[in-house]
Amino acid sequence: MKILEVQGVSKRFQSKEILHSIDLILEEGEIVGFVGPNGAGKSTFIKSILGLYKIDSGSIKICDCSVKDRFEDALKNVGCIVENPDLYQNISGRKNLKIASLMNGITKNKKSMDTIIQLVKLEDRIDDKVKTYSLGMKQRLGLAQALLNQPKLLILDEPTNGLDPLGIKELREMLKEIRRIYGMTILISSHILSEVENICDRIILIDHGSIIESVSIDEIKEKNISLEDEFLEKTTGKIK
Repeated sequence: MKILEVQGVSKRFQSKEILHSIDLILEEGEIVGFVGPNGAGKSTFIKSILGLYKIDSGSIKICDCSVKDRFEDALKNVGCIVENPDLYQNISGRKNLKIASLMNGITKNKKSMDTIIQLVKLEDRIDDKVKTYSLGMKQRLGLAQALLNQPKLLILDEPTNGLDPLGIKELREMLKEIRRIYGMTILISSHILSEVENICDRIILIDHGSIIESVSIDEIKEKNISLEDEFLEKTTGKIK
């Protein structure tokens, strides 16, 4: 089943074209890395998916619903963290989740919310004020917010920014468990190849607003080269 279908998407800011005729399909249950250097167009693309930017041409469908024509139907299938999670610092993590549920019209019983809290490993601190949380804990609470509506598509924009190696490892394990339990499609945007290589089924490489390759991790392993070398080969024609 196609969860995300993007056809011919272009986006221009004034005289500069940021996205060039992007085509992309994500299937149900995939974990896909959307990888490219800073300024490649990753965040612009993600904000276009979420309807935060109006695209100049092309189409975006989520679960066969057009973001342009059926915005609410499309976005009800999405959970996301774009940049830093938006959290209230002076109340508890649990109250943050309750407020997020109310604001988004999500009806959740206590059991289902507790399941999400356990999944992101915050059960011991969920009733503490968020201002006492570490960066990794705040990121996990943001992930819990994104899971409240049990979306078909989970989008994470640079989710490992500022995390230490342990925090990155914990996040990776959580995402694998989320896919296992809910069967979600997960799109992870990152400029750091090594951080997505160990979790993704497939990597989509973007450079200067154009997709240059979609390659499975198994293909990379068969070539016996690193993901960094694959990217350099496609962008410069040379392997370092």
